Amino acid sequence: MIPWWLLAIVVFGTNFTLWGVIGLLRLLDSSTWGWWSRSRAPAPVDLDVSDVAVLIPAHNEEEVIVDSLNAITSLVPRQNVHVISDGSTDRTVELARRCGVNVISTATNVGKAGALQQAIRRFRLVERFEVVMLLDADTHVEPGYFQAALPLFADPGVVAVAGCVRSTTDDKRLSQVGRLVAHHRQRIYTMTQYLLKFGQTWRRVNATHIVPGFASLYRTAVLPEIEVNPPGLVIEDFNMTFEVYQKGLGKVGFTPSAVAVTQEPGTFKDYVRQSKRWSLGLWQTVRLHPPKANLFTAMLGLLLLELLSSSIMIVLLPLLLALLVIPDLFGSVAHLPVIGEVHAAVAAHLSLPVMLFGIVLPDLLLTCLVALIQRRPRFLLYAPVFLFMRVLDAAISLYALPQAWLARSTGRWSSPGRRPVDATPQPQQVQEPEPDLRAG
Repeated sequence: MIPWWLLAIVVFGTNFTLWGVIGLLRLLDSSTWGWWSRSRAPAPVDLDVSDVAVLIPAHNEEEVIVDSLNAITSLVPRQNVHVISDGSTDRTVELARRCGVNVISTATNVGKAGALQQAIRRFRLVERFEVVMLLDADTHVEPGYFQAALPLFADPGVVAVAGCVRSTTDDKRLSQVGRLVAHHRQRIYTMTQYLLKFGQTWRRVNATHIVPGFASLYRTAVLPEIEVNPPGLVIEDFNMTFEVYQKGLGKVGFTPSAVAVTQEPGTFKDYVRQSKRWSLGLWQTVRLHPPKANLFTAMLGLLLLELLSSSIMIVLLPLLLALLVIPDLFGSVAHLPVIGEVHAAVAAHLSLPVMLFGIVLPDLLLTCLVALIQRRPRFLLYAPVFLFMRVLDAAISLYALPQAWLARSTGRWSSPGRRPVDATPQPQQVQEPEPDLRAG
């Protein structure tokens, strides 16, 4: 019989334990370092928001672009904000220009990575700014983001800072499905950011698999070294992170205080489509970058091994439960030729108590932990459904694995259905920026 604790390790893995412990060491190190630094002269912070260019790729984002621009222009100078419309056919360009930011368009829909590549060149961001923020058009940057994120660049080895994502779980216009998706995503974000990324971005041990593209910062000095838009990839943020580590460009910083809020898909169809895109992007990037003898490759290898083992077990979970339960409820089923043999084989290694203690209860404990961290007991209401969402995620991950080698991607994209922040969003009427900033 498989021990329950071994099953828990296979499903929930060693990554959370390993990087969670390292995260605790980071907290202790931060406390010690903070006391030491306070006893000396404070280190100067050379960067402020005037040094930051904000770059927003947008494809048909008229529902959300105004709110995102109003949020970011309250934090950085309006002339620092740049929008590139990736072949939009709606009012995205018009609304962005009425908000008084710099706007250009691609001739066709070239994909997010292609749009970023064009915008970096056409806006001359490398020559004009020290740092660039890559910001999704549906993302609302919270006050305090830059005060938390920019000091991490005081370490000259830090070349990118990952933002801390938070889902809009309280949107009253969300359907029950949309609320479930938002809470499920927020649960994932909380676990991966607090139990993985916080430890992975410690200055002493630094290796994380993604600087997410929703709201993150890069030193512009390293952008010429990063291949932003290699052919065949469906998304860019995995690849940009791999490039940072595999080319030895520097380290990634992260703080939970640099928060930005993003919308999640409101339907299962959009959720599945977006999740497929993300999973495919990960495996495509793994295919593109051969392993090297470094900490990043070791971290990534452990992560992928665990992703595969847990995905296989989670996908098989409903079948295993059926094989254990149905023959006990209907004794005649156990005597059927094939089903009986399979039931006996499964029952010899698994039991309902083992699955309860190895899968169900650990998943529930993680939900309780997330509810405690987020201070939102509402997560407990969705606890019975989160495990079924994990089955869906696992199936998507396994589906995407062969597709990374069998299918080619153009990078063209279409966003999930957006929800306007206000019923009638009104862009601020301001003077257009100088034409030379928008020139190609």
